[in-house]
Amino acid sequence: MAPVDVEVPPMENQLRNLVLSGHVGFDSLPDQLVSKSVQNGFVFNIMCIGETGLGKSTLMDSLFNTNFESVPSPHTLPTVKLKAHTYELQESNVRLKLTIVDTVGYGDQINKEDSFKAIVDYIDAQFENYLQEELKIKRSLPTYHDSRIHVCLYFICPTGHGLKSIDLVCMKKLDQKVNVIPIIAKADTISKTELQKFKSKIVAELQNNGVHIYEFPVDDETVSEVNSTMNSHIPFAVIGSTDFVRVGNKMVRARQYPWGTVQVENESHCDFVKLREMLIRTNMEDMREKTHCRHYELYRKKRLEQMGFSDVDADNKPISFQQTFETKRSNHLQELQQKEDEMRQMFVVRVKEKEAELKEAEKELHAKFDKLKKDHTDEKKKIEDSRKKLEDEVVEFNRRKAQYQQMGTSHHTLTLGKSKKK
Repeated sequence: MAPVDVEVPPMENQLRNLVLSGHVGFDSLPDQLVSKSVQNGFVFNIMCIGETGLGKSTLMDSLFNTNFESVPSPHTLPTVKLKAHTYELQESNVRLKLTIVDTVGYGDQINKEDSFKAIVDYIDAQFENYLQEELKIKRSLPTYHDSRIHVCLYFICPTGHGLKSIDLVCMKKLDQKVNVIPIIAKADTISKTELQKFKSKIVAELQNNGVHIYEFPVDDETVSEVNSTMNSHIPFAVIGSTDFVRVGNKMVRARQYPWGTVQVENESHCDFVKLREMLIRTNMEDMREKTHCRHYELYRKKRLEQMGFSDVDADNKPISFQQTFETKRSNHLQELQQKEDEMRQMFVVRVKEKEAELKEAEKELHAKFDKLKKDHTDEKKKIEDSRKKLEDEVVEFNRRKAQYQQMGTSHHTLTLGKSKKK
């Protein structure tokens, strides 16, 4: 049978085109995330560091447009203490769990050498609490109250002469642990010319001493321009106030002086609006993300390395967490067995030493007993000899007594006989 030629259609005609019948819908994922986030609420933790009386509490009240009812702290505390207060705030349908940590007594001591130690210990303690929750077998991270510090507002005293030594030391200790934003407190006490010089001097001192402060991100196109502009305004010169003053037809937050009124939300008067925009409205989520992805990860890495965990072995080959744990567990069991053997040997040695001591004490007791027995025998013999001697003396005494009695009787008889003869 002769072969039949079959005409093969071109490849383009063999491909089947799938026509979508409708909208797929995974572009709604951002909306789903927003809905879930709004339902769960948000957490934001602020630490305020600065000398007593710089207006930290007043600024917090002004930032969140509320009254946190903070108690003024004295200047007589011997050490720095940290007080954390958590508040439930709501704006529209968004809930925010805000924690404000205040450094009470900071800069009030004569010896300020360890003023930063309590602050560093507190930040590390919050990291450690989160790490311990993360390492649990049964974790509850969605419901865990995250107390890690997301931003540190460092209040600089408006001297106009640059930073103090305590400011540089403290910010240097904190720049790898928290997002530090330096701000000049009570900026209405300095003139505009002095303020600009003061800002330039602060920035120069921070750079010369290698202090890395938080910079607003410029990788996002939507906020890159405004964040780039705001980075040039750091440190922010701010003013806080809980008083409202009528200016024109509206009531505004302001501080009233004999020479005029300073409006808190007037950008020509201070940088309060810039700080609020950058801190709350624009970059709050970035601070939360950097706290978790940079500062916490750095702390976690150091802590796991201190525990002996690593991603590579001695030959620089990848090693799993489980292998490291099993190796450490095996080494730990060997150390325990070795310590147990050493303790057992030590116990045997001490038992032998104790037995030798008891045998020596037993020999001493036997020697004392033999000596006492010998002394008792000698004493008994002496007493027997004394008793025998005494008995002999008694017998001799009785013999002599009888003899004397007999002699006395015979003498009396002789005397009577002579008298009769007369």
